[in-house]
Amino acid sequence: MNCEWRGRLNAYADGELKEPEFEAMQAHLRTCSSCAAEALGRMQIKRAVHAAATETFVPSAEFRAKLLSSIDEAHAPRRGLWPALVIATASVAAVLVAALILLQPRNRSDVFGEVVDLHTSVLASANPVDVISSDRHTVKPWFEGKLPFTFNLPELQNSEFRLIGGRMAYIQHSPAAQLLFAVRKHQISVFILEDSEKLSKSLGKEATGHRLDFNLETWPQDGLRYIAVSDSNAADVEKLSSLLRAAQ
Repeated sequence: MNCEWRGRLNAYADGELKEPEFEAMQAHLRTCSSCAAEALGRMQIKRAVHAAATETFVPSAEFRAKLLSSIDEAHAPRRGLWPALVIATASVAAVLVAALILLQPRNRSDVFGEVVDLHTSVLASANPVDVISSDRHTVKPWFEGKLPFTFNLPELQNSEFRLIGGRMAYIQHSPAAQLLFAVRKHQISVFILEDSEKLSKSLGKEATGHRLDFNLETWPQDGLRYIAVSDSNAADVEKLSSLLRAAQ
């Protein structure tokens, strides 16, 4: 599909659009499934590259010394040594370093990146939720039997938020409730799952963050882990998070 917005998807994924353009792109993605899917794909690639690039790998002093020695020997003039062989040796050394970096086990799970992907998938979906209702007394019972825990939903009648519905999700291979709320022209996903030592280590006790133009907030409560994510402003995410905290 040839869409006039397609050429600006990279700038959108990189967070380079100015506020008016960003808002216009957000509105377009809610109506164009083709561009929304493409934007999601580019964000996932960007996240994967960023994760690979930021993984910490510090080679030992011995390894660095051997590598530098090999490169020096490769570039030293030798009788009968083909120039192409010198280049190939240096290239192999560079590939070896890159492979060692990329193959290192990850030090932390990218949970925030995972929930951003899930939220973006919902925005791009024609059927974003499994249970459609603004009534918390309809949405909460729908999860019974599907999750190994229960939770409460806040009363939203006197707030600017509206419950759209919910769906099942999986974060770090654990079942989670994904609740979708609306605030003005934006949507907020709230993920609820059982807390664990691994999650606490990855996310911290309580944290706020910003990832690829999305605001996030997370906190543990009563043995559960809550993660709110949205393209709306940080104040909206904080207000809804406060309502959820109070409801528990």
